[in-house]
Amino acid sequence: MKFAALLTTILAATATSFTPTFLPNPTPPSTSLNANIAIFGASGLTASECVYQALNNGDKVFGLTRNPSNLVIPKGSGGDKEGGVLSSKDLTLIGGSASNKEDVVKIFEGNSIDGVVIALGGKTKDVGETMLTDSTRTILSAMKSNNVKRVSVITSIGAGDSKDQAPFMFKMLMATVMKNIFVDKNNQENLIRSSSDLEWCIIRPGGLTVEPPNGIINVIEGEAGSISRADVAQFCLDAVTVEDFPYIGKAPCISSVGGTSWVKDRSSKAREGM
Repeated sequence: MKFAALLTTILAATATSFTPTFLPNPTPPSTSLNANIAIFGASGLTASECVYQALNNGDKVFGLTRNPSNLVIPKGSGGDKEGGVLSSKDLTLIGGSASNKEDVVKIFEGNSIDGVVIALGGKTKDVGETMLTDSTRTILSAMKSNNVKRVSVITSIGAGDSKDQAPFMFKMLMATVMKNIFVDKNNQENLIRSSSDLEWCIIRPGGLTVEPPNGIINVIEGEAGSISRADVAQFCLDAVTVEDFPYIGKAPCISSVGGTSWVKDRSSKAREGM
């Protein structure tokens, strides 16, 4: 069973014991219009939501993925268009590895990137035990060389100092069969945290689903419930396009259970600052 699916199953099994603690609602933010966004791991299930939503927001997307042919319209936001070809004049898709400097440099060359989303994944046997750390190091180096400041990174509930926010069963897996995965995730987070010259947000979602977005994104202190990949994507994009995003320099855990603590107006008027 894949990592995200396993986490969702565990969270569903422990849903009756969910007791979230919510952070205060942030002040409604200002917005950014027509950003140039780099997305690494672009054909992944959550990353494809980022690509699709960014294009619908009027942004230009520069994506890097090992498997460009796997990028399709996502189920969550795509509705009846699910699985269709995801193409746009505002989408530049490059085949390559995020751990390869030459491939990463192609994303930044001449593109005036405003923000970066790191949404990497893959089976350890295919990508290696240090892929997240190695790739993130390469991406951050390219960001610094091109004076790009804003980055959002998707890791997981249970990573870093959120260990106690994971359900008991998942903690057991983190210490056993998923041990190497979480070593890589924790090292990835440490790299981000040590980049004091960047404006970063580490995003730790609960169990990921492919349901349609509902706009309910809870930033929680208790155990995490599930959340759609589409809503995670919205949070990731806000983290790199909203000037005064309230979770810069933080590592929020997010889920869609129990109420709302981050709801953003995605209308065209809001995007234009009207």
